[in-house]
Amino acid sequence: MPKVKTHSRAKKTFKVTGSGEIAFAKAFKSHLLTKKSKKRKRSLRGGALVHKANLPFVKRLLRLK
Repeated sequence: MPKVKTHSRAKKTFKVTGSGEIAFAKAFKSHLLTKKSKKRKRSLRGGALVHKANLPFVKRLLRLK
């Protein structure tokens, strides 16, 4: 049986932290920033962790157990 490939976009988007959680950078912070409020841009600045409801799906994309 051949090797199963990791999802290409997922391996660029998600990183596994040292404690085993999965982190990602927030979207909508690349362009058209003048119409977005300071508060919204500030909240997009940091990263975030994958919610536990989405964790099995993301782990399947990354081929983690």
